[in-house]
Amino acid sequence: MSIATDHTGPWTVADVLALPEDRTTRYELLGESLVMSPAPGVRHQRASFRLHVALDAAARAVGAPMEILEGVNVVLPSGLVVPDLVVADAGATADDPVKVDIDAVQLVVELVSPGNRTMDRKVKPMLYAEAAVPHFWRLEFDPAPMLVVYELDGGRYVERTTALAGATTHLDAPFPMAIDPAGLSRQ
Repeated sequence: MSIATDHTGPWTVADVLALPEDRTTRYELLGESLVMSPAPGVRHQRASFRLHVALDAAARAVGAPMEILEGVNVVLPSGLVVPDLVVADAGATADDPVKVDIDAVQLVVELVSPGNRTMDRKVKPMLYAEAAVPHFWRLEFDPAPMLVVYELDGGRYVERTTALAGATTHLDAPFPMAIDPAGLSRQ
């Protein structure tokens, strides 16, 4: 991409946010390095949409002042990431910003993609924990859909439960909801 190769010097959050909107590529900033990822595949998008709808319905059912966002720019102390799903305080999104500050984020969900396994399982959870995001969920697809639920405890994520395909799991935070991961990705 010519934009990436024409850039000189370290990248900043402002540089990344100034890039043209591109639905085929996600741009993230880790430290001063630009990381580009292809748009997610159909299974990933299907599961993201369905989980978004389930989270939104659960938040509305209890009147939680939250907004569920897909693929939004989130500014961290160490850069900028684009999580698959974010549950953020509704007040932080009222002015229709191009980015959400990490302090407004209550939950981050990463759907593990074949090309981003290390980022989704190791790097991003570490960054979210460092930024004190209270809740982190990771959706695995293989061999069957599985939602691993983590909660921040002493600056690290601790696994609280794993929702397995074929069983309904009841979750308490950031608001009550019930989920069976089996229905998230099948056609």
